[in-house]
Amino acid sequence: MYKKPLIVLNFKTYSESMGEKAVLMAKYCQEVSIESGVNIISCPQTPDIFRVASAVKIPVFAQHIDSAGAGSFTGHITADCVRSNGAKGTLINHSERRVLLSEIDSAIQASRKAGLKTIVCTNNIAVTSAAAALLPDFVAVEPPELIGSRIPVSKANPEIVSGSVEAVKKINPKVKVLCGAGISTGDDVASAIELGTVGVLLASGVIKAKDPRAALFDLVKKI
Repeated sequence: MYKKPLIVLNFKTYSESMGEKAVLMAKYCQEVSIESGVNIISCPQTPDIFRVASAVKIPVFAQHIDSAGAGSFTGHITADCVRSNGAKGTLINHSERRVLLSEIDSAIQASRKAGLKTIVCTNNIAVTSAAAALLPDFVAVEPPELIGSRIPVSKANPEIVSGSVEAVKKINPKVKVLCGAGISTGDDVASAIELGTVGVLLASGVIKAKDPRAALFDLVKKI
């Protein structure tokens, strides 16, 4: 279900991808995935997970979970809760929702127990190495300064991508590497894969596009 090439679309909290618009965005992802054969994962806001997962068959991931379990933890997002609402996995430590290394570890453990796949976001080779040692399913390297810039990290700083791939291989080759930040075109995706990643993590390049469906088709046209 998570074979190369892989596109992970983070809906963030954009107005263009919440509520019923989240369902429509996920349906675009599903359509493009079916027609192209490229694996696409949608990551809606937590309140939209159930409605999105009920409407599509492609994997739906949460944008974040906490390390807290069942009990007296008001306001927390648990792995079991998002799993029971249809999520198949979760992002952890996105640059817009950073947590401590110990919390990343606890969130990975909670996810594993709940049967969720994990994508840990990182910002450089050192953090990528530390995250890979915790054995998530994926790490996604994203320099924060390039997020939303439309300047892809694969072009602005290809060494951080190839370096992350090599570092992860030395730690555990079962952990796969994704590339994020500034991704918006099919050329960007192709470049990321050429650098050794299994795919990309992106958001605004599709969500904020005038025609998100067309933007998704553009992403997969070179792969």
